[in-house]
Amino acid sequence: MTRPPGRPRGAQRLLPVEERPRARLIFAITATGITGNAVITPSLPEILAGVGAAPGQAGLVIGATTLPGIFLAPVIGLLADRYGRREVVVPCLVLFAVAGGMAATSPSLAWLLGWRLLQGAGAAGLVNLAVVLVGDLWEGPRRAAMIGRNSAVLTTCLALGPLLGGGLTDLAGWRAPFLVYPVGLVTAALVARHLPRSQPRDVDVGQQLRDLPPALREPGVARALAAGAVTFAVIFGLMLTVLPLHLERVFGLGPTARGLLLGAPAIANTAVALATGRLQRFAKRALLAAAAVVMAAGLALIGAAPTLPVLVAAVLCFGAGEGLMVPNLQDIAASSRQRSRGAIVALFVSASRVGQTAGPLAAGAGMAVVGTAATFGAAAVACLALLLPLALVGRRGGTPLPPAGVAR
Repeated sequence: MTRPPGRPRGAQRLLPVEERPRARLIFAITATGITGNAVITPSLPEILAGVGAAPGQAGLVIGATTLPGIFLAPVIGLLADRYGRREVVVPCLVLFAVAGGMAATSPSLAWLLGWRLLQGAGAAGLVNLAVVLVGDLWEGPRRAAMIGRNSAVLTTCLALGPLLGGGLTDLAGWRAPFLVYPVGLVTAALVARHLPRSQPRDVDVGQQLRDLPPALREPGVARALAAGAVTFAVIFGLMLTVLPLHLERVFGLGPTARGLLLGAPAIANTAVALATGRLQRFAKRALLAAAAVVMAAGLALIGAAPTLPVLVAAVLCFGAGEGLMVPNLQDIAASSRQRSRGAIVALFVSASRVGQTAGPLAAGAGMAVVGTAATFGAAAVACLALLLPLALVGRRGGTPLPPAGVAR
């Protein structure tokens, strides 16, 4: 792919006309991939009841779509580096759409988990390859700004997805949200038609694997992977698994109202993510440390919130921290050398999938033992204990995080 010419920093707000078609394709891939859990989370109580499962098994339903990515995301990244982005994205979109839609036919929890695992195999090549495409086409502050825009699309879908899913459940029952997923076939058709075919690289798997250790030793990359695992464990474990049940048990909210609350963090998330390019004047570790503190404060306040207005403020606080954390971690991963960028971003996604899988299981177990409110409090402590050190490593000794917006 040819890289668009650079533009002055002051021209970052509006995409040039020639960049918009490919940007829309990237945003469409992201929007499709993020619906894997966003659409069904407000309906978890109804889904579990519909397949005869216990509330404590909510983590299985969420984790089933993330587990395959732990193993498949690195493989998909290597394939994308070798055979091309479009050649890998299109099959992933088709599998995601078909398996996700078939989950609506599930007569039991076992069938539901089977379809969700297949859907997760397709999802393993979507959001990560969208970030790879951004890294292919933009660099420096422009890349950081585009990752912020892509993250804003992601969080907007996180806001709309729960509202859509909750409304469909209220209107047509727990199976209805799964019928959103076949829309991914439209995305697959658009990508197949409009994303240029890549030239396959003449390199063997052994060479690709030998390229990875040097790339992982680049400044900040390994810590970005670890921070990604912790961040997504918190997001998927608390916000997507425990929060829906907390809203039902403590505040008595139905699916549509739960959808509104679950989408609220995306408002603050989107606002902060859109500012990613402008925030690159600050050191990466300062941005990540601030994000960890804000996320922890939001989690603690959610667990202690006595009223809905306080809860709304708490989830907005968490969303702001998430919007500061995720795009900057993605920018560190996408700034790696181009020949191994797909694999490095895939490893970041694989680490994130570890968090997305372990987080719901751990949070579900904690919720069963100490309740929903105490689980949020424990998560706030864990967020500070794990994320803050990862952000601050390098302040004294060690390899520093890369300067904001610097491409290598």
